[in-house]
Amino acid sequence: MQRIKVQYKKGAEVKFISHRDLMRAFQRAIRRADLPVAYSQGFNPHMKISWGNAIKVGATSDNEFAELQIDGWLKPLELIDRLNRHLPKGLEIIDAFVV
Repeated sequence: MQRIKVQYKKGAEVKFISHRDLMRAFQRAIRRADLPVAYSQGFNPHMKISWGNAIKVGATSDNEFAELQIDGWLKPLELIDRLNRHLPKGLEIIDAFVV
């Protein structure tokens, strides 16, 4: 099990989406990028992602963080490359590092 902390930016193109829609966009991009993210156990499994504070609707930010639990081993630079290919315009991974 590996934990990778990512720093991302929410640009002007997506400033009117809610925090929940932002989380859904990331989860969709993770599935499309075929990343080996860890899932919770139980009746309704979900991706193990820890999010920072929610950004209010209408705001942009260049310094937001999320922590992903990876099932296996993945280089942070590979994660950045694979995720950025599938994220919508306005969302971009700036940096990633192993925690």
